[in-house]
Amino acid sequence: MEQLVELFSQINPFDLIQVIFWGLAGAISFYFSIGNARVWTSISIGFFLIFIGQAYAINPFAHYYKLSAYHYIIGTVAIMLITHGFLEYYVFCKTFEISGQKIFVYLSTIVILAGSGAFLIINPTPGPNTIRNFKMIEHAIWIILCVMNLELIRKIYESIKDATISRGFIAFGIVFICIFLWKGSELYLQIYQWDKDWQDIIAVMTEESSDIDKYPLRVAFSESVSRYAGLLSSMSVGGTFIYIYKLLK
Repeated sequence: MEQLVELFSQINPFDLIQVIFWGLAGAISFYFSIGNARVWTSISIGFFLIFIGQAYAINPFAHYYKLSAYHYIIGTVAIMLITHGFLEYYVFCKTFEISGQKIFVYLSTIVILAGSGAFLIINPTPGPNTIRNFKMIEHAIWIILCVMNLELIRKIYESIKDATISRGFIAFGIVFICIFLWKGSELYLQIYQWDKDWQDIIAVMTEESSDIDKYPLRVAFSESVSRYAGLLSSMSVGGTFIYIYKLLK
C-alpha cells in the first residue's frame, strides 16, 4: 500500500489536470454517442478512447511495458476511429446515407482492441526502445490524420455552413490544430532524440549519445508547446462537445 501511495505521489500535477479535462471530454463524448445519430458514433468513441489513453499518464503501473505498448495502440485506434467518423459525416452531408448501425462500431472497436491485446500477449515483452518506437508511430499517425481531419472538417463546413451546427465544426477545427501542435512537438523531440524517453535510454547505454545540450531553447520551446497544446486540446474537446450537444438539443 505504501508503495502504491509513493507511486501516485510521483504523478505530475500537470498530467493530472490534463487527464481530468480529457475525462470530462471522454464522458461527454461517450454520452453523446449514445444519445445521438449513428453518424456521430465513431467520432465520439474515438475521443473517449483518447481519455483512456491519456489516463495512462497517471498510471502507477507504467513500468509494465506491454501495458505501455497497449496504451499507444489505443491512441492510434482512437484517431483512426475519429477520422473514419468525420469521413462518414462528410459522406452523409453529400448523400444523406448512413452505413451500418451503432452496434457495429462498438463491436468493431472491441474486436480491434482485443486483437491488439492478443498480439502483445503472444509476442515478447517490448523493451524501452521498442516502446519509444510504438510512441513515435502513434504520433506520426496522429499528425497525418489530423491534417486529413482538418481538410474533412473544412469540407463538411462548406457543405453545411448555413446550418447552426456548422459552428461546432469550426470548434472541431480548433481542437485539431491544438492536437497537431501537441503531437507534432512531441514527434519533433523524438526525431531529434531530445525526448525524455531517449535520454532515459542512453543513460544506460555508453555507446549512444545525444546533442540535446546544444539546443536548450528549441527543446524547452517544444516541451512547452507539447504541454500547453495538450492541455488546450483536452479543454477544447470538452467545450466542443458541450457546444454541439446544445446545438443539437
